[in-house]
Amino acid sequence: MEIRELTCINCPMGCLLTVTMDGDTVTDISGYTCPRGKTYAEKEVTNPTRIVTSTVRVEGGRSERVPCKTESDIPKDKIFDVMREIDAATAQAPVVIGETLIHDVAGTGVDVIATASAI
Repeated sequence: MEIRELTCINCPMGCLLTVTMDGDTVTDISGYTCPRGKTYAEKEVTNPTRIVTSTVRVEGGRSERVPCKTESDIPKDKIFDVMREIDAATAQAPVVIGETLIHDVAGTGVDVIATASAI
């Protein structure tokens, strides 16, 4: 049996979670005060994911960079691959909030989108 302790990041409560595992199988989760905490704990120990936020260079406008993020969460082990693609990317001004800047970033099936407009 392995016991892992986590802090839930799904809401401001920051519940201290305890996950008991038998190999790769979760056998018990305690410490959560809402269903999201239980879901987070199980996912975090079996298949951790993250949303990546960054900026992309903008060409042909007044703004040098535009903020962006992955449209949904990506596998945690792909973060560095995603960041390499974001770092190499450029967008042409004007950029509109919600615009797709990179399709299928690092083969994750997730797009990188602009989180603000840039002119």
